[in-house]
Amino acid sequence: MKNVKPTYLKHHFLIAMPHLADPNFAHSLVYLVDHDEQGAMGLVINRPHGLNLADVLEQLRPEIEPPDRCQHMAIFTGGPVHTDRGFVLHPSGRSFQATLELGELALSTSQDVLFAIADGDGPERSLITLGYAGWGAGQLDGELAENAWLTCPADADILFDVPSEHRLEAAASLLGINLNLLTSQAGHA
Repeated sequence: MKNVKPTYLKHHFLIAMPHLADPNFAHSLVYLVDHDEQGAMGLVINRPHGLNLADVLEQLRPEIEPPDRCQHMAIFTGGPVHTDRGFVLHPSGRSFQATLELGELALSTSQDVLFAIADGDGPERSLITLGYAGWGAGQLDGELAENAWLTCPADADILFDVPSEHRLEAAASLLGINLNLLTSQAGHA
């Protein structure tokens, strides 16, 4: 028997298949921050939370009025794990108090990145989430084997430039797929 090395999907998108019924992930697009033999971590990037950066800043530094532009910076529901923690995905190059370099992107989890964005001194492109999606060892691999997700390499333009309501379809189109034409039904000839 041939020994096959597992394939891990760091810096990939997970595109929810139409039949994925889990309310945390139905119709979601996930950016995979990390995926290895110990599990996976990702951020759902197409579900606005209903909050904006101004709302968050009012809690973090109430003595300073947030700039008007912060009212137009959406916060996303990044997943069901640690929904009280913030995660900022941005291009690499600038580090903050807690920044993990991911290659062309970085993930920052400290308040200073939010303050820098608000003050006009932060990354030009960013995506802010509350919470993240997590999978234990082998869990995501099992979901992939059950065809719950499609995968493709992540695209920074989809992350940062495509409106959130169009990100899922944009990622699927990278594969040449229209999700509206997929079904969970199987046929037999």
